[in-house]
Amino acid sequence: QHLRFPAVPLPPLSQRGDETRRQPTCGPHCTDTDRRETRGKGIPPGEEEERTRNMADTAAAAPAKESDQVINPITVQGDSETGAIDYEKLVEKFGTSRIDAKLIARFEKLTGKQAHPWLRRGLFYSHREFDQILDLYEKKKPFYLYTGRGPSSASLHMGHLVPFMFTKYLQDVFNVPLVIQLTDDEKFFWKDKSLSEYHALAFENAKDIIAVGFDITKTFIFTDLDYMQYLYPNVCKVQKAVTANQINGIFGFGLEAHCGKFSYPAIQAVPSFSNCFPHIFGTKVDVPCLVPCAIDQDPYFRMTRDVAPRLKYLKPALIHSKFFPALQGSATKMSSSSQTSAIFLTDTPKQIKTKVNKYAFSGGRETLEEHRKLGGNPDIDVPYQYLTYYLNDDERLKQIYDDYKSGKLLTGEIKKILIETITPIVQQHQKNRSAVTDEIVKAFCAVRKIRF
Repeated sequence: QHLRFPAVPLPPLSQRGDETRRQPTCGPHCTDTDRRETRGKGIPPGEEEERTRNMADTAAAAPAKESDQVINPITVQGDSETGAIDYEKLVEKFGTSRIDAKLIARFEKLTGKQAHPWLRRGLFYSHREFDQILDLYEKKKPFYLYTGRGPSSASLHMGHLVPFMFTKYLQDVFNVPLVIQLTDDEKFFWKDKSLSEYHALAFENAKDIIAVGFDITKTFIFTDLDYMQYLYPNVCKVQKAVTANQINGIFGFGLEAHCGKFSYPAIQAVPSFSNCFPHIFGTKVDVPCLVPCAIDQDPYFRMTRDVAPRLKYLKPALIHSKFFPALQGSATKMSSSSQTSAIFLTDTPKQIKTKVNKYAFSGGRETLEEHRKLGGNPDIDVPYQYLTYYLNDDERLKQIYDDYKSGKLLTGEIKKILIETITPIVQQHQKNRSAVTDEIVKAFCAVRKIRF
């Protein structure tokens, strides 16, 4: 038995509908920053590099004030003046725990592996009970991973890769099963395409996910439309246990929203419960779950953790990432409908070079003389931020930071380093994806026993 995806032809990219995401809902557990809705002044798409303005002095001169950011699964809106997101405030507001050096050291000691660069660099920075997952690993007790994606477009960008690359790392280190949810229903509730179109997009997105390199013997991919018969008993239980007032309080849908939006959170919640996957875990309800996700997805799982004990299920553990920035900077959003806001996994080397040189927001000074004298600001420089994700060499990354801040390294030079770093990654992904056939996708989606 395998999932059946209807043969719905995908329209050309140029003909696909607008996805400006006034209510950005990337779907489950991804660092999918194309859903970010931020305010503030970024660099407009199309502005030439030499006209890029440095915001460092303005930011430094601004008086301290309480951030008015809004972060939840529906809206990601940074500070109204700067567009910046205060991640430490989110830890306090959501009541999560910081991933500190002690926890990272314990991870490395137990696994015998060096922590992922994104852990060491604080890009995955917050958690709920990740320490208890390490307890399970130390005692050789089972658990599984759960992540996913909302299939809003056929072409993924480099930000979309982040959650899947990190989840693959965790799967390799822990040697545990992984379930990946593709929320075609969720995108239908929030967007304008037909249900069959989102179903077909899920199939295309699965190819990009598989191209990351997941082990088919330990990985199960499913769409909500195809797998709902296995989810629905638990969906009903969660829906009965959570009131409409609670859902509205968490997500702010408003009474004018259709009931699909109110019903959806339970669908994202229940893959946290092991008995949703009888072909893997049988009827067991005591297999813990770890969910890697962006910090804005935490409200879904606060709801899940609240309701789980009442259903006699285990609370899911979580590990949270920060957001991957748009090319124009943290004060703008990354959108799958805007070709200039992101590096797409279908881009050619020439397109990558053009986008980085022309659109990537710079932390450099307005003139060469000023830059040499005062130095740049790597903390707001998008090429440097992208390098923190995709340049694995810690020492070289620190040298780039220091040289840029001192003025030794120029804006054009750091952009050149980024282009040389990410172009081979995109090309390798394209090669991997070209080898993923429809039959391979169906094999990953087959309802079958996987290694556990």
